[in-house]
Amino acid sequence: MDMIQLLHKLPRKLTVAFSGGVDSVAIMDFLGNNHELTAAFFHHGTDVSDHAYDFVHFYCRDRGIPLKVGYMRDQKPKDESWEEHWRNQRYKFLEEFEYVVTGHHLNDCIETYIWSAMHGNPIVIPDTRKNVHRPFLLNPKQTFIDWCNNKNLSWREDWTNVDDKYMRNYIRKNVVEQRLS
Repeated sequence: MDMIQLLHKLPRKLTVAFSGGVDSVAIMDFLGNNHELTAAFFHHGTDVSDHAYDFVHFYCRDRGIPLKVGYMRDQKPKDESWEEHWRNQRYKFLEEFEYVVTGHHLNDCIETYIWSAMHGNPIVIPDTRKNVHRPFLLNPKQTFIDWCNNKNLSWREDWTNVDDKYMRNYIRKNVVEQRLS
């Protein structure tokens, strides 16, 4: 099993952006023994979020992890896509916490670079955005899958992440995952 790597040392008390997906489940387990954790879940106001919330709620309850939930507050501006609006709202919620870690990993970096380059503005995911830290960028997603499988941890799959009608999902499935698996 590949060991999960950190870009930098983390404080003892932190909040994990927790969706219930394999990345965040592995991170909660990885950090759970040495850190005082709070889970932060953002509800996008969709049926998918309802199902994700159920998983996250029971996961945290069963492990005694405090759970904070944020909800959509603002109307979507006409010049924003739904994905952009949800991301902006999610980060607004995460900014309420002192120190947040997310499950962004190497696959996300590659996917974001390809997608943004195709749109004429290649970017790399920074390891920090205000109080939100991405200390797992060195790890391919497979590391988190292996971690959860080896520890018999269950997670939830978000079916919207595999719908090829979205370019980002197409890149994830047909370019990034094909090359890193």
